[in-house]
Amino acid sequence: MPASVPISLRPPSSADPPADNRREPAPVPLRPTSTSGGSDTSADTRRDKRMSLDLGTFNMRENRAQRSSALEDELDMLQEENENLLEKLRLAEERCDETEARARQLEQQVANLGEGVTLEARLLSRKEAALQQRETHGGSAHGGRNDEAEYELRSLRIMTQRMILSREEMEEVVLKRSWLAWYWSLCVEHGIHAEIAASRSEFWSSLAPLPVQAILAAGQKAKEGIDNNDPDEREDSPRDLNELSGERNIESMLLVEKGLRELASLKVEEAVALAMAKHRRPSSKKTGLIELSKEESEDVLFKQAWLAYFWRRAKNHGVEPDIADERLQFWINHNSNSPATSHDAVDVERGLLELKKLGIESQLWRESRKWLEHDSMHRTQSLSDF
Repeated sequence: MPASVPISLRPPSSADPPADNRREPAPVPLRPTSTSGGSDTSADTRRDKRMSLDLGTFNMRENRAQRSSALEDELDMLQEENENLLEKLRLAEERCDETEARARQLEQQVANLGEGVTLEARLLSRKEAALQQRETHGGSAHGGRNDEAEYELRSLRIMTQRMILSREEMEEVVLKRSWLAWYWSLCVEHGIHAEIAASRSEFWSSLAPLPVQAILAAGQKAKEGIDNNDPDEREDSPRDLNELSGERNIESMLLVEKGLRELASLKVEEAVALAMAKHRRPSSKKTGLIELSKEESEDVLFKQAWLAYFWRRAKNHGVEPDIADERLQFWINHNSNSPATSHDAVDVERGLLELKKLGIESQLWRESRKWLEHDSMHRTQSLSDF
């Protein structure tokens, strides 16, 4: 069988070149050719995109840094506010202890006075009965018995005068009533101890209808009378015995001391401070100081006037003479028209604590009653001589 000859499927064409002159076809490029100008434009576009991303990242970082700084400032302010409130709570607790101690002391004094009056009254009754008996029988010792009865009557009168408040002591009672009326009215406003606040506020407000004005007036008096040491201001004259049943009875002082003791035991001042702090507006000033609310500022002015009043009395009576004038000047100058800050609030709390620790009120009480003690000693000596 003859060998097979390959058969071409393509018909022969006279146009085909010879086999030795054929060239391989050039490969077809898969990407379109681009000029050098196009390459530069693409590179610039990529570079612009990278710069845009970098700027965006930088702006985000800057915004985060600003927010972080603002949060840190706010955190610092809140921390300072928290520290100030804790300091006020600590000072108020110490003041509570001091108030309780003073109330117990005053109660004991009143009890002692009451026992003294009762004893003197019994002795006087016995002496008067004996004198009447002598007079009835016409005894020769009539004159001597009469003198003895007169001494006993003077003793009773002095003991009774101890239960009557001087004008200055009554002024202190009025200011303490104002203190109680002010804080119980704030309790009513902020819903603190709601079960008793309304009745307490009504009671103390009836005795001190304008508490803030009364305290501020006392502070102004301290400012104007800084060098006033007139003995007439102290009213060391004997008390009118008709006042024993009036408002100047020592029971008025005892009543306000009990009221202050209740205020401290219920921690009213601390609760009011926390309630007022909630209404505090954030300060726009970056001074490190926290501006107080209107009520807090009024409370600071209230306490500054209170401190000025007591240091004025201390100076006039020679109590704590080494520091009295300095403290008085400080609180007078400290009372300015500028808005009160958290530092001012801490200062007044420290001032009130110092007043308690030094026992200024107790010392003033003793000074106002020195003439009674002197008269009592003179009476004892006279009785001994008799």
